[in-house]
Order: sequence, then C-alpha cells, then structure tokens
Amino acid sequence: MRKALLIGALFSTATLTFATNGDNLIGLTPASRGMGGIGVGAPVGPVDSVFRNPAWMSVMENKFTVQFGGILFMPKVKARYKNQSASIETGYVKSKADTFMVPEIGVVHRISDRLVFGLGAFGVSGMGVDYRDKNSALAQMHTTFQFMRIIPAISVQVNEMISVSFAPHIAWGSLDMGAFMLCDTNGDGNPDVDCNGSGGIDAGDVYNAGGGQSQALGLGFQVGASLNFGDFLYAGITYQSPVSMKYKNVFDANPPTTPGAYDFDDLKLQQPQEVALGIGAAPLDGLKVGLDVRWINWKDADGYGDFQWDDQWVYAIGAEYKPMEKLALRIGYNYGKSPIDGGDKGTTPPSSPNILNAPFSDFNIAWFNLIGFPAITEQHITLGAGYEFTNTFAVDFSYVRAFEKKVEACAQGSNCNVLVGAKNAQDSISVGLNWKF
Repeated sequence: MRKALLIGALFSTATLTFATNGDNLIGLTPASRGMGGIGVGAPVGPVDSVFRNPAWMSVMENKFTVQFGGILFMPKVKARYKNQSASIETGYVKSKADTFMVPEIGVVHRISDRLVFGLGAFGVSGMGVDYRDKNSALAQMHTTFQFMRIIPAISVQVNEMISVSFAPHIAWGSLDMGAFMLCDTNGDGNPDVDCNGSGGIDAGDVYNAGGGQSQALGLGFQVGASLNFGDFLYAGITYQSPVSMKYKNVFDANPPTTPGAYDFDDLKLQQPQEVALGIGAAPLDGLKVGLDVRWINWKDADGYGDFQWDDQWVYAIGAEYKPMEKLALRIGYNYGKSPIDGGDKGTTPPSSPNILNAPFSDFNIAWFNLIGFPAITEQHITLGAGYEFTNTFAVDFSYVRAFEKKVEACAQGSNCNVLVGAKNAQDSISVGLNWKF
C-alpha cells in the first residue's frame, strides 16, 4: 500500500487549482465575484460576459470597454495522514503554498447595433501545494499549476429581447510537480525499505518522481442565449464544451529498477462540460438581483472521472444596489457540494492499472484527492463594490470568503486507524480597472 499511496500522492499534484466549485473559480471579474459568481441569467458587466455568458455583451450601451485586473488568492490548505499500525500520525499540516495571483483582461467592442465582439484572457486556475519541509508521510509534495482561457466571443442581437452568442475557447496549461517515492530494485511492484543496504529507510531509498514543467494546449467552445424583458426581467442559458489537455512526461508513476532510469508518464486531463442557466430582475431603481444554477460534469471528464469525482450542482445568488449613481454595493452567496467525498474506502487495488500506469485502490484515490487536490470547499460569502470616478473610468473590488471544509476517508476495515484527510478554507481579494468609451 505504501507504494500506491506515494503514487497517489504524486498524482494528486497533477491539477492543483482553486478549490472553489471543484477546480473552477466561482467568478472571474470583481463584479461577478462580489455577487456570488452570477452572470449567466443577468448582465453583470461586458468583460465578465465574455466568460460567463457572451450573449449579454449585446446590452452594452457604450461603444468600447476595456478591463484588466487580478485576484489575490489566499488558500489555507491542510493535510493529514494516519496509520496507527505504522505509528504514523501527521496531524493536520499546513501547506506553504498559500498566496497566488490570477490575472484577467478583456475588451468588448460594439461593431454595429446588433453585433458585439469581445476578447478576454482569464486565469481560471493557478494553485499548488508545498509540503517539502513537512512530515515525510506526505511525500514532500510540491506543485505549481496554471490554467488560462483565451476567449474571442461574438454576440448577435436577434431582436429587442433575444441575443445569442458563440465563443471558441483556447486553453493553455502549465504543470510542474514533484514527490518522493520509495524505490523498487527488483521490479516486483512493491516498495523496498532498504535499497542501499543501510539498515533502514534513508535518502538512498527514495527518488523524486517529478518530471519538470510541462505545458499543453486545448480547444473548446461555448454557446449562449439571453432574454431581456425590458431591463426588468432577465434569463440566460449557456453550454460550455469539454477541453482536453495532455501534460507530457510530468512524472514517473512506477519506481525505476535501475537508479536514474526514469520512465515519465503523460497525464491526460479534461476540463468538464458545463450547462448553466439563470434568471435575474431589476425590481427597483438601482437594485438588481440574480440566481444562476450550473451543472459541472466531472464524472465523465478524463482524469477527474478516473479519480471518482462526482458531478456538481452549483447555486449562485447575488445582488447589486446603487445608493447613488456612481456607487455600486454588492453581496452574494455561492454553494456547490464537494465533488470529492470521504467515508470508508477499499484498500484492494485492481489487478491491472486503472489510472495511467498504476493500480489505484479507492483509498489511494482518496489520498490523491485529499492530500494533493483538496477541492472540497462548498460555501462562499461574497462582498463587493464599484465606483465610477469619471464618465469613462471605474474601479471594482470584491472579497470572497470560502468557509473551512473538512473531509476524511478511512481505509475500509481499519476502524479509521488508517486515515487521510484535508481541510480547506480560502480568502481572496480582486480588483478591476474599467474604461469605457
């Protein structure tokens, strides 16, 4: 089991991203993030619409909009591993990877009365864990992962009520990861505890399985539609296709029988398809409210499905109130049940590799999910504000708090004497600068 756990620990570094709605940010621009991540069923802002629902670009009143900004993301991730028979108890250990910057930039241009073009580049993921100087039972995992979407979008206003949109998604990802694994000198698939004859486990009995940084490109698309009932009631729907990515030669899944003879494996990941719909209303002068519901198909996505992620329903609700013409105050709530579960997990691996080039038991998969990829946060409270300094320049702010969530999994039949767990809480601040002409 030790080998499988260490392999699981290594794989867990593969897609370390913002653990909000799975590995998706709840929203990208400060306006959307301040309102719980809405933007499908009601217009939030021209640049936000490029990502969330491009059909809403049609309601833009000005000729040209530019926005750029970023998110300061501060996760508090902790991991735990216990094996009572081996006298191992790490307690909850805090990852040193606790601060990340995520950029966003976009432009929207009204070409004609009915045609609007938008272009955005958004960092949608960018996290890692760092246990290099922590308890060795956590495999000294250290990772960095970045994922960006470049989105050119077109919105066509069919009539005064209906707009439709199409947007190709050009995705770029970068992955670097490392973990220490036990050697296997005879190639029998079981780890050796004393490869160099020193009488115990030491530095000569482990190797760093990381293969260095790998980059990948992927393609997808999004279609959407919006309904605007006289700037009083709103509705929208979008479909986002899967985006397949392959990171080449990123790690060696099985210990080399000869020192230095690595055989690095590729890791295939697919960002899942999504369907989202929403409604909104402007019942009072200066007040706008919205509700979005999203279905994220983790279960059928390559990579995520292999690691037993469940599909996710995400609910976002938000409101914006303008007490004066130039000032907007925002509040929101976002909930999505964790796609990763805990409980009792089997420890018997399959007879043949079920994930890449290694056999993973259910408990080993739980190790992957909870030690290296704890995408378990569920509840988010959001606040935001915007101020128009001039007729052409405005600034937006937002703060998001993801409340701590804990998930633990036990080896089946161990009475929880073998346990893996994770805690995850997050704070983030975002700022956006907006120009309109």
